[in-house]
Amino acid sequence: MALAVEHDKRRKKILEKALVVFMDDGFENATFQKIADKCGITRTILYLYFKNKREIFSFSIKQLLSNVEDKINDIRSNDSLNSVDKITKVLLAVIKQLEQNRQLLSIVLDYLLHISKSDLDPEEKVRRKTVRIHRILSSMVIEGIKSGELKKTNVKVTHDYLFSFLESAIFQLIVLKRKNLDELRQVITFAVNQLAI
Repeated sequence: MALAVEHDKRRKKILEKALVVFMDDGFENATFQKIADKCGITRTILYLYFKNKREIFSFSIKQLLSNVEDKINDIRSNDSLNSVDKITKVLLAVIKQLEQNRQLLSIVLDYLLHISKSDLDPEEKVRRKTVRIHRILSSMVIEGIKSGELKKTNVKVTHDYLFSFLESAIFQLIVLKRKNLDELRQVITFAVNQLAI
């Protein structure tokens, strides 16, 4: 049991240091050797934890998304908030995480462009990584409709509408290089309030 815990701890440290390499060098220029060097281990040892840099990158993103999910679930479980407030706070919390991880988002974009040149489908990759956030948003809309706090509406359309704010945030941060998303925060607050009864 202690061996498994040590393995998981080391794996987590590798992921943290690998993210630094990806942020410094970008996905294409990051190498397995650079990651091993940053971690102070040999490539052979690194292979005991991960089979390639794509797997390391994938686990790094998964770890970040897990942190986002934890914040979202804290908001969802707050019974003192109504559905409109929960949805608004969840979207704003995700945007805050996006702002704090701007450089990582840039690397994710670099990675998606890299895989779009191969036979892999970048849309499928994004969908698989964000499926839980999609489900959470949809379930919050359903809960709001059932509780009578939100207008009866097509859940998928409403979900896509809400998720488009997150996509807009990524575009504004990475492509337009906006320093902050205060205007988008105001738009989100207004838009979610329009869903209320």
